[in-house]
Amino acid sequence: MTDNEYVVERVLVVVAHPDDADFGAAGTIATFTDAGLEVSYCIVTDGDAGGFDPDVPRSEIGGIRQQEQRAAAKAVGVADVVFLGYPDGQLEVTLDLRRDISRVIRQRRPHRVLLQSPERNWERIHASHPDHLAAGEATMSAIYPDARNPFTHLELAEEGLEAWTVGETWVMSTGASANRYIDVTDVFPRKVEALLAHESQTGHMEDLDGMLRGWLGMNAHAAGYPEGRLAEAFRVIDTR
Repeated sequence: MTDNEYVVERVLVVVAHPDDADFGAAGTIATFTDAGLEVSYCIVTDGDAGGFDPDVPRSEIGGIRQQEQRAAAKAVGVADVVFLGYPDGQLEVTLDLRRDISRVIRQRRPHRVLLQSPERNWERIHASHPDHLAAGEATMSAIYPDARNPFTHLELAEEGLEAWTVGETWVMSTGASANRYIDVTDVFPRKVEALLAHESQTGHMEDLDGMLRGWLGMNAHAAGYPEGRLAEAFRVIDTR
């Protein structure tokens, strides 16, 4: 699929937790919004099992992480953030989850969806939290066949939501199977700003900047970019 074959105006990013979109794709998302694309986030959980400060009551973590995600989204030009409210650390690929993601797809009608990989990454195990895998699989199932089939999840039709086909799917954290690299060197400070907004998750990190440069530098090297460039990697799939 070439850019001339498929016009993209709206993008939906679906991830398991607050901060997942920012670790995986905040630089790319900044390039999308800079280009005038309309980007929405769908966060499946509130991240209520996260955080590192034992003095913060567990009951407050979900609200804190929602606020952090909205601030992080603003840093890369995203205003529309939806939380589905599933329990953090307990995500499963259920028909209810597929339906709820399909609902967001039918509401936002994205031409492109970014999601987490449903396949375990044996080279970088932290990319394969069970919630990430479940969110990725449920989102792929929502893209095909659920959201495009008018006879799947009939309650969505009763809500007035027409079937919608996502034409382009971008999978994050794909390792050697990546086939699209986005140069994010110029927007890297905004990726860092987005991640720093997740203070409950990144406040304890001593060298976030260096860690990110290491990851993104490896991607840029794999893409064949000049020394010093930074890139995010995806597996892009034609899902028309």
